[in-house]
Amino acid sequence: MPEITEKELLPNLKPLWLKALSAVQTGNLTYGISLIQAILKDAPGFVDGRKVLRKCELQLAGNAKKKSGLFGIQTGGMGVMKIANQAKKDPEGSLLLLEKELEKDPLNDQANDLLFDICVKLEFFETATFALETIRKGRPENAKLLHKLAEFYLSRQQPQLASDVYNDIIKHHPTDGSAIKGSKDASARASMLKGKWDENANMRDMMKNTAEFEELEKASRTGLTREQLEERRDRTIEKYNADPNHLGTVKELAGLYEQLEDWSHAQTFFAWAHSLSNGDVALEHKAMAMKDRATETELKILEEAASADPHNEELTTALNARKAERIALQVVECQRRVEQNPTDPQLRYELGTALYESGDLSGAIPHLQQATRNPHIRTKVLLVLARTFKAKNMKDLAIKQLTDALADLIAMDATKKEVLYEKGVIHDEMGNRDAALECFKQIYEVDYGYRDVANRVESSYA
Repeated sequence: MPEITEKELLPNLKPLWLKALSAVQTGNLTYGISLIQAILKDAPGFVDGRKVLRKCELQLAGNAKKKSGLFGIQTGGMGVMKIANQAKKDPEGSLLLLEKELEKDPLNDQANDLLFDICVKLEFFETATFALETIRKGRPENAKLLHKLAEFYLSRQQPQLASDVYNDIIKHHPTDGSAIKGSKDASARASMLKGKWDENANMRDMMKNTAEFEELEKASRTGLTREQLEERRDRTIEKYNADPNHLGTVKELAGLYEQLEDWSHAQTFFAWAHSLSNGDVALEHKAMAMKDRATETELKILEEAASADPHNEELTTALNARKAERIALQVVECQRRVEQNPTDPQLRYELGTALYESGDLSGAIPHLQQATRNPHIRTKVLLVLARTFKAKNMKDLAIKQLTDALADLIAMDATKKEVLYEKGVIHDEMGNRDAALECFKQIYEVDYGYRDVANRVESSYA
């Protein structure tokens, strides 16, 4: 999976990213951090997210945090060491644990050094440089890591950046002979590149293996076309056939199938990666999500066929049967997942939603209530909980859930519109027309075409 920017975020992560940015802009940094970490769990190569995350953490920590602990030794070292051991088996999976350490101290030398090493291994080169640039800005006296950063820039054919890093080392360590020599050599190389004194000494010629360079170059691109994704998939399949038990290859192949929206194959390879990883929960969740997407696609095809031929009783019957079967299977599967991990709020939310859709309203409520503890999904949990109370004709309790949900929403995004609309409809059903109109007006002011709000608002002035 390559590094990505905001534009390449998966559609299901973009609303969470907008919510995180809104939280940061309003100064709710702790909430913003929790949201971004949730995004990075599914999109570890999201460079922009990691940069905003670090800014928030630095602001909360007071930026250049002094070293603490006995005799000035940083605390949390054992935690980083454990993560380093795990990173040998599952580098991508260890990134989330490492971010938890960096949340405590974003300028932790060991943690940023490990983040660099893992990202180089994953070919997340921009994220790797960002890790050491964080140390360069926050603890410029750390000559060891700055030397490492300069050497990396040289290996990436960026001598001017390397020269700048060496000069920063010299400011704090004027007698560092390696930095002095490195600065001179890097400056000379930068001048040669700038003056084109040796036009043939470009990066391709410096690489011993041209094919290796081209592979790295393609892997670092973002926004690949479908044709490019298919080309990478085919090359990755060759790697997989050579070693079907290589976790990194299996995860990469699963990610490519996901980007190609081949949900069935994505589910197969995420499930295989989960087996190879000795039970990585994140991979298990991805496999489950891909299975759900595959089922959704199948249902969509059936719905379109039934819509195109509304008098076809056989199609209609097949569609209704498939929907009922899907809901029943979802309940069973979600119950199994909760039994395996009863403390996971996300699984509780999925089970509560499945029970709600199956009509078991009383069974859904306790699971949804437990799921509200997770701030990442709290808003959508409250929305389903409100609909559950509404279905039980407990409309005052439904209004309470929606009011709580609105308290967490700032930007007028799709989620806030949905919550406001639901709240307005319930107020209207309860006969509270003024409260209902207030909800609809908030949507009307920003989105005239949303559902039937225009008619509801304008008719009130007639």
